[in-house]
Amino acid sequence: MKKDLFALKGTICYSKNQKELVFHEDSYVVCENGLCAGVFSQLPDEYKSIPVEDMGDRLIIPGFTDLHLHAPQYAYRGTGMDLELLDWLNTITFPQEARYADLDYAKKAYSIFVDDLKHSFTTRACIFATLHRPATELLMDMLEESGLATMVGKVNMDRNGAPELQEESAQASAQDTRQWLEEIKGRYCHTYPILTPRFTPSCTDELMTELGKIQREYHIPVQSHLSENFGEIAWVKDLCPTSRFYGDAYDMFGLFGGACPTIMAHCVHSTDEEIQMIKDQGVYIAHCPESNTDIASGIAPIRRYLDLGLHVGLGTDVAGGFSLSMFRAIADTIQVSKLRWRLMDQSQAPVTLEEAFYMATIGGGSFFGKAGSFEKGYEFDALILDDAGIRHPQEISTRDRLERLVYLSDDRNLVGKYVQGRKVI
Repeated sequence: MKKDLFALKGTICYSKNQKELVFHEDSYVVCENGLCAGVFSQLPDEYKSIPVEDMGDRLIIPGFTDLHLHAPQYAYRGTGMDLELLDWLNTITFPQEARYADLDYAKKAYSIFVDDLKHSFTTRACIFATLHRPATELLMDMLEESGLATMVGKVNMDRNGAPELQEESAQASAQDTRQWLEEIKGRYCHTYPILTPRFTPSCTDELMTELGKIQREYHIPVQSHLSENFGEIAWVKDLCPTSRFYGDAYDMFGLFGGACPTIMAHCVHSTDEEIQMIKDQGVYIAHCPESNTDIASGIAPIRRYLDLGLHVGLGTDVAGGFSLSMFRAIADTIQVSKLRWRLMDQSQAPVTLEEAFYMATIGGGSFFGKAGSFEKGYEFDALILDDAGIRHPQEISTRDRLERLVYLSDDRNLVGKYVQGRKVI
């Protein structure tokens, strides 16, 4: 079989581990059949004749994984930012998401979202759609064409929605979910389904039971929300009196890690018992600092989670967050951790650049498998960054160049993007 081989040459940066960045200047990263073959200061003999795209002194970094965002909410990002979570959902989110019952509107809105995501720093993403099956399939079709690697969920919600945004019953929701999974079977190469109970207040026990059955039958992962806001947590306690804590309300139905790969967004106010279950069952935390600030949820104890060895990635949580930029998510992660350290717990040191970059790459990417690094055997996701326009009078290190991009970049700095070895832009 003919191999698909090429190399990118430039200043290469990736995470060696959670605490350390690796920099290779004037070096090559080789892609072989969609996988990284390694980073080299000089091309080995076996690769001497392969095509090389010389990027000069531009930075080449692994692609970023956005572990949590809502595609239908992109249309109204930046509105309602003075509201808390539950008011924001009822006032803005539910009425707006109801519009995706109209496929013409969905096509218009999702076209904007997919195009902007394609041209962002994100190479992989875990995405909430809406409860509307046709619109969800339309979104998946568009994402497949974009070249990105994504997981997309048809949202499930059979209670506490709005008259125009709520499924008729648990059985209707489960039936529609099964139909969705059957209709997309074998349809995509880079777009994958993920079960998506919106959050416990939106799903009856009957629906959660059905989703547990579907997960075990189809063996697909799960994404939802956890311990984001005090009002939400109190609501879950009232709705699920037999659960010990919020996470247990998912675990009761087999939808919380273990044999069921799971992402839980936020975990701002998780209890010790909940944190232990997250660790024991390998649940991924999608840390969304911009959203947690915008809708007044709080600051998640990410230092504690990292020190405990939990799986932590980053999410933009559009439209709780207003920006698709994963560089912005890295910056926000560092900044809010400083506030938590200063104002809440000075025993918990702020998150470093190295740690936040790791979360944006390997931390979230590992939910997809071997993604987020240029180590040999990882899927070849790469961003090519031109920081020449960020002017400075002094000599600066490669690490300083990367840090300045975290705080000063925009989409104009992105001049190339590869996903699974395929050139996307």
